[in-house]
Amino acid sequence: MLKDALGAYRGTAEEISRTIMERPGDPMAWFDRGNARSCSSDWEGAALDYTMALKTGLRFRESIIALGNRGVARAKLGDLEGAIGDFSAIVEMRPNNRRLLRAALRSRAEMKEKKGDREGATADRALADLLPAEQTTT
Repeated sequence: MLKDALGAYRGTAEEISRTIMERPGDPMAWFDRGNARSCSSDWEGAALDYTMALKTGLRFRESIIALGNRGVARAKLGDLEGAIGDFSAIVEMRPNNRRLLRAALRSRAEMKEKKGDREGATADRALADLLPAEQTTT
């Protein structure tokens, strides 16, 4: 799938579905359709597509993005435990990109706060604040 200059994916979920029918083992097709569904607020469809993208073998960087996007979709669906699990998986993968790691920690803190785990949320925010500011690649 092509990305335009603003980062949007070209093609509708229906168009990307044709690619998935032709190549069901293509993780990027599942990832792209997850992004298309997310853009249209189809959170359930997006979460399922990100799951398939992860199962079919995304590269490291795309896996981190898929986990983050699936975490957001799960949060929108009210699945706070699932969202916490996705953000925790990113933290455990230890990406070199401090911005991605910081975002995962802060998102996990937000989910913990919504669950009533103020102590856990505070710990995640403190850990995010301790990360060095320099930016490295994934």
